[in-house]
Amino acid sequence: MNVDPFNATTHPAAADVLVRRIIEFTRLTRDNGFRAGIEEELDALRVAQHCGLLEQGSLRPGLRTLLCADRQEWQRFDALYETYWYGTNRASQVKASRSARLGRQDALGDQSGGGRVMETDRPQTGTAGENDAGAARSGASHRQVSGKADFRFLTDAQQLREMENLVERLARRMRRQLCRRQRLSHTGRRIHIRHSIRNSLRYGGTPLELVFRQRRRQLPRLVLLLDVSRSMSLYSYLFLRFARGIIGAFGDAEAFVFHTRLVSVTEALRERDIHRMKQKLVVLSAGWSGGTRIGECLAQFNRQHAGRMQQARTVVMIMSDGFDTGTPAFLATQLEHIKKRARRLVWLNPLLGREGYEPLAGGMQAALPWIDVFAPAHNLESLQALEARLMN
Repeated sequence: MNVDPFNATTHPAAADVLVRRIIEFTRLTRDNGFRAGIEEELDALRVAQHCGLLEQGSLRPGLRTLLCADRQEWQRFDALYETYWYGTNRASQVKASRSARLGRQDALGDQSGGGRVMETDRPQTGTAGENDAGAARSGASHRQVSGKADFRFLTDAQQLREMENLVERLARRMRRQLCRRQRLSHTGRRIHIRHSIRNSLRYGGTPLELVFRQRRRQLPRLVLLLDVSRSMSLYSYLFLRFARGIIGAFGDAEAFVFHTRLVSVTEALRERDIHRMKQKLVVLSAGWSGGTRIGECLAQFNRQHAGRMQQARTVVMIMSDGFDTGTPAFLATQLEHIKKRARRLVWLNPLLGREGYEPLAGGMQAALPWIDVFAPAHNLESLQALEARLMN
């Protein structure tokens, strides 16, 4: 039997508890696709103070008005609200929220429909790749693959397979989230309720300055360059699964691997059957886990591919630890050429997620002046953070 959390008689200290729970609820909406940040958390407390923490009838519509930016979020809000405040599995959902949105199957699932936070395991149908993703949904919920776990510590075969599937599904989810992102405008047809209300405060609540929202018209073109040298062997295959998800979600994305030479793996990663994909990669894998010549491989990319692939909306993502056997100056020159043509140059270094790491290697030092985003890529949390960096 569920206890009404708004019953002050049952809970003498309900107000203090509800302050913390309102913050938790705001973060839960953010974990389920709502654009709610720290500012919205503070506003939610102000709404609760104004409406009355124990007044359920006014608190719900107050929070809905604050947190919902469009009709879809408006329709999904009640399901999240009911699930959080009255659902029997509220504790597990709050735990999922605190574990960076990646501890449960719903954190990487399709969040376009209402109430998906309550989704349970269901029989899977479709292709082998889709069934792999379904297995990840079930396995991740039971084994609780952590979003904070460094990929290098995954030694259990079953857990590693689950992580591979989660990484791939995360890449696909990024496209859905980017498609839903909107930009604010002073003109348009669709009013952004939350920002318009906030602007009206300066005029005593009169909506004299409306804010509109428009969908972003173009997604970035992604070009991934993955280091598969020996020093990256603990991470390279998971990065390939991430690249497979990117290739499947972004129609014009391209992927390359490099060690002592550059090899395109786009067509191999487009293979829907995971086993056939692995067979194709085996054919291409001569020289993998050997040395690395990052500068020479980037020079090959600039000569053979950059002119065709790079344009104003291209984001080039390099996944490497920066250990290069070539000269740092040559690497810097090649990155400069890439930087001139790309919208953004992102370097993901899995070592950056380790405590005490500093980018002291010569190649990494030479690369830093040309990089727009230098970020870790050692766990699910760090990969998920890419979403915000691709469109900013």
